[in-house]
Amino acid sequence: MSLEEEEISLQDQFEEAMSSNDKLVMRDFLNNQNISDVAELISDNEDYETQIISILSPHRAVSTFKILDVPEQKRIIQSLPPIKTAELLNELPADDRTAFLEELPTGVVRELIKLLGPEERKVTLALLGYPEGSVGRLMIPDYIAVREDWSMSEVLDEIRREGRQMETIDVVYAINDKGEFIDDLKIKDVILSPPEKLVSEIIDRRYISLNVNDTQEEANNIFKMNNRVALPVVDDNNVMLGIVTIDDVLWVANEEFTENIQKIGGTEALDEPYLEMPLLKLFRKRVGWLIILFLGEMLTATAMGYFEDEIAKALVLALFVPLIISSGGNSGSQASTLIIQAMAMGEVYVEDWWRVLKREILSGLLLGTVLGLIGFLRIEIWSQFFPEVYGEHSFFIALTVGFSLIGVVLWGTLSGSMLPLLLKKLGADPATSSAPFVATLVDVTGLVIYFSLAYVFLRGILL
Repeated sequence: MSLEEEEISLQDQFEEAMSSNDKLVMRDFLNNQNISDVAELISDNEDYETQIISILSPHRAVSTFKILDVPEQKRIIQSLPPIKTAELLNELPADDRTAFLEELPTGVVRELIKLLGPEERKVTLALLGYPEGSVGRLMIPDYIAVREDWSMSEVLDEIRREGRQMETIDVVYAINDKGEFIDDLKIKDVILSPPEKLVSEIIDRRYISLNVNDTQEEANNIFKMNNRVALPVVDDNNVMLGIVTIDDVLWVANEEFTENIQKIGGTEALDEPYLEMPLLKLFRKRVGWLIILFLGEMLTATAMGYFEDEIAKALVLALFVPLIISSGGNSGSQASTLIIQAMAMGEVYVEDWWRVLKREILSGLLLGTVLGLIGFLRIEIWSQFFPEVYGEHSFFIALTVGFSLIGVVLWGTLSGSMLPLLLKKLGADPATSSAPFVATLVDVTGLVIYFSLAYVFLRGILL
């Protein structure tokens, strides 16, 4: 059976179960499906989404709700009865609950927090109190804590007592009487060690931890550099507050990547799926940058007007304007995209600006020389077959275009690589130095370079 036939079959089974109006039949059907399949059924059957969540067992309802898109989560919460909403929110892991509440207006968050139990309310308010984008917002406050003088047998007893309530038990954490973090132990080491062996005999105190105020970007880089499924979170006094797991970091990395791609494309980051975002809201996300870029491109017309006399004397120069400005824009867009991606991956930092500058000067010269040589040869070869196109001064026109391409490509490369680093230094988002923005900047300055070199090479000949 093909994948498409399986999907149709699942949908048919779903419709048959729902049309029975028998809750037991519907619950049995939904509880026998993979969580991802249930989430897909919710996405494909919006009219049933609240009913599906209500029918599912609490544990499966939570597991399904966690992987839904935010707009679907919002609709479900709005439609569920208060008692079911309270049950769902109280069962959600603290980090997932915090991530969901972050997406809601303040007034709605205030009302939903009232539905939480005292302990869950305390934890949620604590997590929401950390700065947006910090590790504190991702943190899970539940973890297995052990003491240095415990034996492996005692550690396993603690895991059996508390493990069912934990999101992960792959790692346990040694703390002292003050709650200060000492080291972590992999569950593998606990299981394979003799029962009488003490925690202090296994740990080596060479640990990696996150500060609660670290940025989520920093956490992503630390996870990437270390093969870990979870890391402890401590405060400035090394008191352990919770843990961050790899699944949450991967989610943040995906969100960050999506946001950067949208900004690089010259639009504000979308906070909803494209097809579900209202048209006017999508319009507002896009129109701001378009206006800015349009006003920037108007400077191109201003630059063209400034060199109006040169164009009138040598109309042939106008033929190469699109070639010049597009080459500069393309090289700038390339450099900007590469640097933004390298910064996002933790490969390049602001402190590396000088190394980046040296590399991009060489890259720009090499790239510009290749394009300049192609441009020069194209004009010279074309002139051999069609001498009337460029006239008797084709050699000097070819020199102008060739050297202009070197200058414009070099300038585009330098602009595209340095702008993200400058914005990062100023505390802005490097992704806002998007490809369109760099292209617009290079378009204007490229014309100045082109006509300035034309004046040097063609003065006394055509100008």
